Amino acid sequence: MYTRLILVNFGPGMHSTGEMVADTFAPIYRTMRGFKGATFFADRETGECGALSLWESKEDAEAATVSLWPKLQQVAGGLLKGPPLVRTFELYEPKELPPE
Repeated sequence: MYTRLILVNFGPGMHSTGEMVADTFAPIYRTMRGFKGATFFADRETGECGALSLWESKEDAEAATVSLWPKLQQVAGGLLKGPPLVRTFELYEPKELPPE
């Protein structure tokens, strides 16, 4: 399982823009191959927003980045205060240790 982290900044006072972007992308994520779930978050003071999504494979997570980039540019490109940060990570489930 893999996770995709995306962080964008719309600037102070732009929290509603972050919500609009999340509302736009949530249904798109659900249609994508390998998608398992997503959480969207925001900092009201700074305008920084993001999403943490779960994917079955690294390829699925990376395909989402390629596929969603044009849509992000269309929906919010002119409002971004710099380029988005996008990272993909492999998930690790800690082993359960036996009771002492």
